[in-house]
Amino acid sequence: MNTPTDEELLAEYVGGQSEGFELLVRRHSQELFRFLVRFTGNAAAAEDIVQEAFLQVHLSAASFDRARRFKPWLFTIAANKARDMMRSRSRRPEMPLDAQVASGDEEGQRFLDFLADATHVPSGAMEQSEEQDLVRSVLAKMPDHLKEVLLLSYYHRFPYKEIAEILNVPLGTVKSRLHAAVAAFGQAYKAAVESR
Repeated sequence: MNTPTDEELLAEYVGGQSEGFELLVRRHSQELFRFLVRFTGNAAAAEDIVQEAFLQVHLSAASFDRARRFKPWLFTIAANKARDMMRSRSRRPEMPLDAQVASGDEEGQRFLDFLADATHVPSGAMEQSEEQDLVRSVLAKMPDHLKEVLLLSYYHRFPYKEIAEILNVPLGTVKSRLHAAVAAFGQAYKAAVESR
């Protein structure tokens, strides 16, 4: 039995078979989430954006250009939603959870104190290696346009043509951005290692 393509599943969904959409979500939600966590640096935001992206797919499924491939279209939607979220965040300052709360006689408390949970979180599954943390830290500090092309190419292995489609830029721009991204990452990584 042949496994249906993403495009066939979307066509089935448009035709009234909800199973097609469910399978698309199962196929792509984890990879999309990993991309968005790396891009935004925020797991909660990534979860929200995954849901928003699939909602947009649902709303726009009937107008999907069948000459295109589904996966780059999905990543385009998600990347646009992530950029929108990051722009709106930059306009609204956020308070860190360890910021002091000054309310009368309760000075010295932090926002985090209000959220504190007495339960113990197992550390074994949560621990990350020092190397992964360093790579994440370097990636997080890169300009968005360089970080995005680096993630799509190296982490998600999209071909240049599909990256150009996702980012809505010419193929030459993808190549030059990727070259600049690799150079910027290399310099920042080297500096981070030397400063240890």
